[in-house]
Amino acid sequence: MAAAGSRRVPRAEREQQMLDAAVATFARRGYRAASMDEIAEAAGVSKPLVYLYLSSKDALFTACIRREAAALTQAVRDAVEEGATPERQLWGGLLGFFEHTSAHPDGWTILYSQARTVGEPFAAEVAGLRSEIVDYVAGLIAAACGSQDVAGYAHALVGAAESLAGWAASSASPGLSGKDLAATLMNFAWSGLAALLPPEAVNPAPPAAPAS
Repeated sequence: MAAAGSRRVPRAEREQQMLDAAVATFARRGYRAASMDEIAEAAGVSKPLVYLYLSSKDALFTACIRREAAALTQAVRDAVEEGATPERQLWGGLLGFFEHTSAHPDGWTILYSQARTVGEPFAAEVAGLRSEIVDYVAGLIAAACGSQDVAGYAHALVGAAESLAGWAASSASPGLSGKDLAATLMNFAWSGLAALLPPEAVNPAPPAAPAS
């Protein structure tokens, strides 16, 4: 029986606490070095309880990848203004991506560094995330320029965003904000993407960071 005045933590909330602790631990220590004892201690629960909720270290790491991937994908989608000009949609998507990765560096480390280097099946989880984002970006570009032959542009843009976010997360980064990073890639990418669009869809001099 719970002590008087204590609150029984719902299963979903407890699981999120465990995932928060696991993401922070995996990002700091790496998948192989991180232990379930460390994660349980960081979450403030017993190790058997972690195993009860998430049956193994592999299952826990997979759950972390899926949660962080879903959050990143949703952040990008939410930031793209439906029906806006191609320029504003690009800016919105970039801003959503970089503000999310800047605000959640541990989650980005899990996706960009840890999951890819540990190997299968974790790399496949991240590949699925990347494919979903590439398809989404390709759909936006195709809708704007009226062409379906845009897969290469979508892959290039997503790859550039990943690389820039990875650099920003490293010690070599000068501490740029998500907005700074979005403006950097916007300046780099817009001139090339604008060439694909019909003239009426392109501002003569698109700003580096469209006003929000």
